[in-house]
Amino acid sequence: MTVEPFSLDLARPLSTADRTITHRDGFLVRIERDGVEGIGEATPLPGWTESIDECRTALERAVSVSEREPLARSTTDRETILAEVPASCPAARHGLALAFSDLRARQARQPLYRYLGGTERVTSVPVNATIGDGSVEATVRAATRAVDRGYDCLKCKVGARPVTADVERLRAVRDAVGPAVELRGDANGAWSREQADRAFEELEAVNISYVEQPLSPDNIEGHTALRGGDVGVALDETLAEISVNEILSAGAADVLILKPMVLGGLDRVRDAAIMAHEGTDSTSSEDVIPIVTTTIDGAYARSGAVHVAASISGISACGLATGDRLAEDLLTHRLPATRGRIAVPQGNGNISRRSGITDA
Repeated sequence: MTVEPFSLDLARPLSTADRTITHRDGFLVRIERDGVEGIGEATPLPGWTESIDECRTALERAVSVSEREPLARSTTDRETILAEVPASCPAARHGLALAFSDLRARQARQPLYRYLGGTERVTSVPVNATIGDGSVEATVRAATRAVDRGYDCLKCKVGARPVTADVERLRAVRDAVGPAVELRGDANGAWSREQADRAFEELEAVNISYVEQPLSPDNIEGHTALRGGDVGVALDETLAEISVNEILSAGAADVLILKPMVLGGLDRVRDAAIMAHEGTDSTSSEDVIPIVTTTIDGAYARSGAVHVAASISGISACGLATGDRLAEDLLTHRLPATRGRIAVPQGNGNISRRSGITDA
C-alpha cells in the first residue's frame, strides 16, 4: 500500500461560512494484489471531515498495519485495516475503502457499481444543477440556462437573504422553467425555526420538493417538527454530526444527503441508502429518499460516488456534477453531465486510468 499527496486548484474560490477555499488537498491510496491495483482518494474538507494532517496520520498508520506479516496476504486485510481508522477520520477511511473496492471489483471483472451490489446494468445517473445565490434576474438566468442544457432538476441556494426575497427568487424560477422541472432549496442551516416555518409555508405554492438543511445541524427536534407538509426536509450537514440511525429514529428527514467522503466510504453510503428505504425498527417504515453528493472531490472520488448512486435502485437526481469546479483534476476525463445525466463507467473497477478516459 502506498499513499501519495496531491493538490488541486479550484476553478474559482469557494466561500463558506468560515473560510475561502482555493484548492483541494488530499491523498491517493494505492493497493496492489497479484498484479492488480486499486486506487482510492482521500480528500478531507475541514468542517466536514478531519484535517489534512489528521488524514495523513490515519493513512500512514494504515500503511504500517498493511506491512505486517501475514496481514498483507490475508483475505481479511480490508476489515483489519479499516478497523484501525479512527471514527474522526472519514476521509481517510473513504480513501482506503475505495482502493479496496476498486481492487476487488477489478479482480472480479465487474464495474464498481455491480460489485457494490447493483443488480441491473445502469448506464447513467440523473444529476441536478446547482443555482447559486443571486438577484431574481441572475437566478432566473442561471436556471433557464441549466434547463436549456437538459437539466430537469435544479437546486437553488437560499438562506443568505430574507425569506421573502428567497421566496420571490424561487417563484420567479418556477414561472420561468415551468411545472415539470423539479426545484429544490438549500439553506445550509441558515434559518431559525420561525423563518423555516414561514419559508416552508410560502414555498408550498412554488412546488419546492424539499429544502436542504433548513435549520442548524444539531436541531433534530426542529427538523422533525418541520416535516409533514408538501415541502420535504433534507438533512446534509447534520450527517457529519449525527448518525443515520439516530436521524431516522427521530423521524427528522424526508431526504438524506449522503456524501461518501463525509460518511467514510461508498459502503457506508449504500448501507445508509438501504436503511433509508427500509426505515428503522423504532419508527414506521416510511420511505426516506437518499441523494448522493460530493464535497468537491477529485475524479476518483467523484467516479466512486457515481457508482454508488448507480447501485441504488431508483436513485433521484444527485449532486454529482461538480467536476467543473476544479481547475485541474486527477484524471483528464471529468465525468461531465450531459442533458442532466452522468455516464456510469462500465469497465472493471471504478474508472479507467488510460489517458484519463473512462471505459464507458
